Amino acid sequence: MSLLSIFKRKKVLSSIAYQIKPRKVKFDWQETPIDWIPNEPFASYFVNEINMILPAGEFWFCRLYNKVLHQIDDPKLKQDVQAFIRQEAMHAKAHSSANGEYLSVRNIDPARNLEVMNLLFNKLLADKPLGIAVPKALEKQWDLFRLGIIATVEHMTCVLGKYALENNYWEMLGADPEMVDLVKWHGAEEVEHRTVAFDLYRHLGGGYIARYYLSIAVIVGVLGLWVDGAANIMKQDPRFAHKKPHLLKPWIWLEWYSTAKRSKNKLIPNPIWLVAQQIDYLMPWYNPLHEANTEDAIRYLDQSPAAKRAELTGTHAAA
Repeated sequence: MSLLSIFKRKKVLSSIAYQIKPRKVKFDWQETPIDWIPNEPFASYFVNEINMILPAGEFWFCRLYNKVLHQIDDPKLKQDVQAFIRQEAMHAKAHSSANGEYLSVRNIDPARNLEVMNLLFNKLLADKPLGIAVPKALEKQWDLFRLGIIATVEHMTCVLGKYALENNYWEMLGADPEMVDLVKWHGAEEVEHRTVAFDLYRHLGGGYIARYYLSIAVIVGVLGLWVDGAANIMKQDPRFAHKKPHLLKPWIWLEWYSTAKRSKNKLIPNPIWLVAQQIDYLMPWYNPLHEANTEDAIRYLDQSPAAKRAELTGTHAAA
């Protein structure tokens, strides 16, 4: 046996045996109030901001994964990635429908928040960042860096997906069933495909050390975008005007923490708890397969009202 064979890293393959299933969904936002969690405007707006964060990012996931699809030489992993792409495209469409058919018609303008996400994903993290061509010698590393971002984000979305699936507090408060279904349906599919981004990143050469700086970048980026966007839509509501919500002012951060704390992490996830969940991702033995339960996710997906509605109407897009 040669030294080369001893130190050669075994190529990562798909880590799941089950088939990931893309699903169509159809949402009806006509009856959803702006405070979709009764008497909890802060939490309602805070979760609503997810609708603006996700679409541009998820379409970006799809474009990048389609770009590298030909590099995957494990048939099962390629199948996983193709299903992941279809799921993420449907997530983006569903959240876009919430922006256009729910928030906009209730006098909340999402345009500025969507422009921020467009700048990040369609310009800064594009194949040609800010229109500048990446040198051929660095193109693979640029792709790998972006794949690493997706793998790190997908760890966070898996954590949030598990949180949503296990959280019945919104229903106890009489929360709008349509918004609850959107969050739980999306969360369940994040759990279902939780291994794909990590498997693909390592399959194409992603290393362990990079997970540290990628985690820092993703945590800062996600929390910053979430708070900044939530502040922008909150200040459009007269109830929050006197607070002047802003990313760089303490009120919104303190309100996030206190809202989560008084509800024992059930209304919205505590920011400290959310950051702490990233520790597992930094461990050498990390495996997303152990982060959540696939059966719990499938159980919810099989009875999701939006998925059943789509089956009954034969819809081909989220509405």
